[in-house]
Amino acid sequence: MANGRKILVVGSGGREHAIALRLLDSPSVAEVLVLPGNAGTSEAPKTSRKTMRNTVGDTLEVARAESVDLVVVGPEVPLCAGLVDDLTAAGILAYGPSKAAARLEGSKAFMKDFVARHRLPTAAHVTLGIDSDIAASVRSFALPPVVKADGLCAGKGVVVAQTHQEAIEAAQGMLSGDAFGEAGRTVVLEERLVGSEASIHAVCDGERAFLLPAAQDHKRIFDNDEGPNTGGMGTYAPAPLITSALEAHIQSAIIQPVLDGMRAAGTPFRGTLFAGLMISPTGEAKVLEFNVRFGDPETQVLMAVIEGDLADLLVSAARGRLDTKCVRRLDQHAICVVLAAQGYPGKLRMGDAIVGVDGAEQIEATRVIHAGTRREGDQLLTAGGRVLGVTARGDSLRQAADRAYAGVGRVFFDGMQYRKDIGHRALS
Repeated sequence: MANGRKILVVGSGGREHAIALRLLDSPSVAEVLVLPGNAGTSEAPKTSRKTMRNTVGDTLEVARAESVDLVVVGPEVPLCAGLVDDLTAAGILAYGPSKAAARLEGSKAFMKDFVARHRLPTAAHVTLGIDSDIAASVRSFALPPVVKADGLCAGKGVVVAQTHQEAIEAAQGMLSGDAFGEAGRTVVLEERLVGSEASIHAVCDGERAFLLPAAQDHKRIFDNDEGPNTGGMGTYAPAPLITSALEAHIQSAIIQPVLDGMRAAGTPFRGTLFAGLMISPTGEAKVLEFNVRFGDPETQVLMAVIEGDLADLLVSAARGRLDTKCVRRLDQHAICVVLAAQGYPGKLRMGDAIVGVDGAEQIEATRVIHAGTRREGDQLLTAGGRVLGVTARGDSLRQAADRAYAGVGRVFFDGMQYRKDIGHRALS
């Protein structure tokens, strides 16, 4: 590492662009590669003297050929498929959980069983198979339950049913294989909890955890939390819903017991543990889900409210020797507004020209994070559902929001859609 680390980031979304930029800002890093990346990760920002570039190919082969010092795996699918195990077996340092530990996200039934076994606070649930009495199970809940496909569904395998009949039909669609294929062949019915959702991300080394500021995501496509669910239309951090006292409780009563339980089972958790929580009106935190990687678009704001050497932090966690002094949480706020393509979250239109990104980034403390983008010659084009994330930092959430929306006003592509109320829970 005489001339600085070379790090490979696996993925192609906004999360990976945000991580790559923060790693590029790390003093110990000389170069960041992204596989396969997007238009934003194809080169370093003009203000950086370091190198960032995209690459293609098999992850192990690229990591070997490039002699990388660390591989950071972004998405859940390769994590649940065991990519970190393969890298580790090849002697390549990788940040992320093993396949066995990734079951916390890969199987909702496994997660609910783990949570119940370790007596973590969560909603009551029932697990269904193809031969279950669906109607009787659904009607055993006083209120219509939440219906969750067991496997990975790109954030779309959850139905918050408004009626018992809707829940029955959703469960039938999943169990038949029509809705999500094999991912829905097991279904979890879950008690509907009342409150506000929040996300806690913890960088873990198998025994210890470093918590990043709490964030809140906006899942629905339209303002006022209306319309269908998406992968996330925007987020902000820190979320004032999570007080310092509640955060300390979450670390001791939820995050640490997960690490202890996974280690005791012989599957220690190294990587990012992302706890999706419901905070009740009385301030009680219950687990909705665990993810085993950084969230998207939560990562965009989390990377904006920390400083220091992220690479040192991730390397120390991957080695099982977490060094929390590498990174410091800033006393600032960040907000990310997602710009989505026409048709999202349904049938997409892609290939529209994008203009104004450079102008948006001229606004103080504002970065445009690429997600579904590609370059064709000199043109920047839409290439996915969530296209860009205009992300800004400020001394207050209001200042961050004003900067982000000023940036949004400078970007344009045909069919561009976005929410105008990101952060409304805290700003109101």
